[in-house]
Amino acid sequence: MNYYPLSVINLIKNITRLPGIGEKTAERLAMHILSVPGAEAEELSSSILDAKTKTGLCSICFALSDGEVCAICKNRSRDSSLVCVVEQLADMVAIEKSGSFRGRYHILSGALSPLSGIGPGDIRIKELMGRIDTGEIKEVVVATSTNLEGEATASYLAELLGQFSVKVTRIASGVPMGGDLKFIDQVTLKRAMDTRHTIYE
Repeated sequence: MNYYPLSVINLIKNITRLPGIGEKTAERLAMHILSVPGAEAEELSSSILDAKTKTGLCSICFALSDGEVCAICKNRSRDSSLVCVVEQLADMVAIEKSGSFRGRYHILSGALSPLSGIGPGDIRIKELMGRIDTGEIKEVVVATSTNLEGEATASYLAELLGQFSVKVTRIASGVPMGGDLKFIDQVTLKRAMDTRHTIYE
């Protein structure tokens, strides 16, 4: 990249540090940044620093927040007795975008994975138990992934939550809407068959 000035080379290198960004994409983005008006470039730079310095984690659910408590936890129209447990922030965002849930969340920041050395003390299970212990929560929806780690986490949580007088539910999984059975993997088909429900009796 000797054909670029050092400042541009550094910009490209820094952009390639972003996940999923290769050198060619980084070059394109760098060229775009250089082509926009100075004010627009400053706005981008300022927004990155702003997000980095002002954003933290909600003290209740551990979602991103620009205050001690996030907007969802502060929203009085949300059902505080219903909590959905997810592995990561991206999972919470996906559920929110679906518009299908009106309770609150608890982000574990991971899943149990003994092979990777991730045990109960490495994710936010203790904090979840603390929230349950207040007695306000009536139902916990376990929305961890359906892979090995997610299922192990769901089973562990179900066992722990059994000591509390709360309803514990698991999100359904199986054949996706519009899915063609011949293209569905065997594990998904088995789960769909095992969790089948009555449509007429």
